[in-house]
Amino acid sequence: MSSDNDDRNIQPETVAEPLSRAIGERYLTYALSTIMHRALPDARDGLKPVHRRILYAMRELKLSSTGGFRKSAKISGDVMGNYHPHGDAAIYDAMARLAQDFNVRYPLVDGQGNFGNIDGDNPAASRYTEARLTAAAEALMEGLAENAVDFRPNYDGTLEEPIVLPAAFPNLLANGASGIAVGMATNIPPHNLDELVEACIHLAKAKNSELVRDDTLIEMVKGPDFPTGGVMVEPQEAIREAYLTGRGSFRTRARWAVEDQGRGTWTIVVTEIPYQVQKSKLIERLAEVIQTKKVPLLADVRDESADDIRIVLEPRSKNVDPEMLMGMLFRNSDLETRFSLNMNVLIDGRVPKVCSLKEVLRAFLDHRRDVLIRRSKHRMDKIDHRLEVLEGFITAFLNLDRVIDIIRYDADPKAALMAEDWGRKQARATSEHDYVSPMALPHSEDGLSEVQVEAILNMRLRSLRKLEEMELLKEQDALMRERAELDDLLNDDGLQWKKIAGELREMQKQFGKDAAGGARRTTFAEAGEVEEVPLEAMIEREPITVICSKMGWIRAMKGHQPLDAEVKFKDGDEGRFVFHAETTDKILLAGSNGRFYTLLGANLPGGRGMGEPVRLIVDLPNEADVTTLIIHRPGEKFVVASSDGNGFVVPADEVVAQTRAGKQVMNFGGEARMIACRKVTGDHVAVISRNRKFLAFPLMDLPEMGRGKGVRLQKYNMARGRQGVLELDGGLSDITTFTLAEGLSWTMPNGNTRTETGIADWIARRAGVGKSPPHGFPRDNRFT
Repeated sequence: MSSDNDDRNIQPETVAEPLSRAIGERYLTYALSTIMHRALPDARDGLKPVHRRILYAMRELKLSSTGGFRKSAKISGDVMGNYHPHGDAAIYDAMARLAQDFNVRYPLVDGQGNFGNIDGDNPAASRYTEARLTAAAEALMEGLAENAVDFRPNYDGTLEEPIVLPAAFPNLLANGASGIAVGMATNIPPHNLDELVEACIHLAKAKNSELVRDDTLIEMVKGPDFPTGGVMVEPQEAIREAYLTGRGSFRTRARWAVEDQGRGTWTIVVTEIPYQVQKSKLIERLAEVIQTKKVPLLADVRDESADDIRIVLEPRSKNVDPEMLMGMLFRNSDLETRFSLNMNVLIDGRVPKVCSLKEVLRAFLDHRRDVLIRRSKHRMDKIDHRLEVLEGFITAFLNLDRVIDIIRYDADPKAALMAEDWGRKQARATSEHDYVSPMALPHSEDGLSEVQVEAILNMRLRSLRKLEEMELLKEQDALMRERAELDDLLNDDGLQWKKIAGELREMQKQFGKDAAGGARRTTFAEAGEVEEVPLEAMIEREPITVICSKMGWIRAMKGHQPLDAEVKFKDGDEGRFVFHAETTDKILLAGSNGRFYTLLGANLPGGRGMGEPVRLIVDLPNEADVTTLIIHRPGEKFVVASSDGNGFVVPADEVVAQTRAGKQVMNFGGEARMIACRKVTGDHVAVISRNRKFLAFPLMDLPEMGRGKGVRLQKYNMARGRQGVLELDGGLSDITTFTLAEGLSWTMPNGNTRTETGIADWIARRAGVGKSPPHGFPRDNRFT
């Protein structure tokens, strides 16, 4: 009873600690797990744990490169159940990537079925595909049965898995890696195995790796070798800096050629695209470039790919320069990409570090040396065990009658054989055995060991023939020689590196440039930055007539039509702007919100219909009106003015916008808006207010600005409105510039132009009130 009461009185133990420490410790544990067991590859074999477990599980399933295939569902199930307790979808995705020859330079999985394609299509479900190992994967695991690496228990302790693979070639650089951990990431491109082997051999032959120049290794490893090919146009100095620091980027372009179509026409055919660019997304981007007319030189794109890549680009005109067209496409599409390099890897499987090319190769070679030493020691142990057995066999052959007698008549032959003093027995004096070395006989005081006796008792009767005895002696001599060679190898660093170099040469023969698919695919070329191409060179210059209605519908009619020609508009709409231009012109749209927008003459909708709302072409707000539509001419200047009587001069080049959103030029507050933008054509400014006050002053009184509110142009009095609110008595109505010596001109209501040369009476200081305009000035208070 008391025991039950004691149990009920036991309270769970509560530990109090600061929140920051509790969260910090748990987050650190999570971060370390992500870094070491998920995201970063090991510098020794270049694999993450999931890839290593996939390959090892396939090896356990005996899926050799020359054997049969097994269902991918079986493989991913074994990996998940035995070694990697995570989602089977993630395991299958990782395995599928190892089989994609457009993602992996030297595939480690041989897939049968739909494993995805370069268009970006996903692999088929795991129940529909089959896989086995490739020869490259087998080379990574060569030596696992020879104690080449350490093993550790799997997640539930029922099996063992290798901590790292022996890796007969530098897989980290050969196939690359990518991953995002906590606070760090890695991104390593694939490289050519032939070049990597040459660099490794050069580094292995050096007695002191510190003396090996980085530039020598970089000359051997010229740069990434992507499975999709392409042309690398990164400067050599940038490539060198990337390999020295472990960080950088590589600029790669598609491979293309011009195909003659006859009669002076031609097309561009793209046969290789940059690494990790989905072909379908690339085609969509090129189609978008055509639709938005970002590259007016391009007329059409067609995908004629089958097993290979064939993207056909059709120019708008046969007079287009192919280099210029491709230059624009490189800038506006994924035909040119940058692959970032971040060689952040785990050194010895424990320490994350951003390594240089030399450090990564050194880590691989040190691992290969450890593997060589461990395999050599393992082989020596096997040889010693076999030599011990052979000594027992030879002793039995030299004393065969006594051995048979003991086995036949003794009650415990094993104990008797071990107790027998074989050193005092008379060996058979036959000429065949005159060459037997005394080393082959066991020590007389020790007799036969338990291993030797077990081997003798398990020996078949057919092995008692004389030829078998001769074979045993020959095998013994061969093993003794092999053991001596291994002993020399373990005691001589030079022999070890020579052996490693020889093994690397074998890998070079199997997967190097002379093997199928081993030649370098990514080539190098010099290419400067793509220069800005003038619009005149990009677009065929053709005359157009730009028409914009009062409601903001814009269109461009082919040719220079008469400006007074009758044009149809929508019901309730009428014309407002009409002028002659060319397809190469930039047309500036000034909005009443103070922003300038840029339209390209070639991109304006055609003149067959009513056009399109200009608000669909640029982001002009609904509450803003079109103030002015004018052709941009480099070097010109504009005078801009707001309704509250402020203004300034702005260079035309400063108002050109690069985006749909436009460029803010004029600032104002309250309900003011920009009402005028006029080209500067003289030395004086004239303004007219809504209450018909006319003022003129020198142009030099206006400041030149790129953006701002400007200065006061004309003074207006405050008056009380209908509801008692103070309002401006007037406000600016229009502004223009003129040459004083030539006089001021304005348009009369009948369409005629009148010029007034006696303007001196209206010239005053800027920001004055002004006075009534000259006789005959229009009643709408407009200069045009």
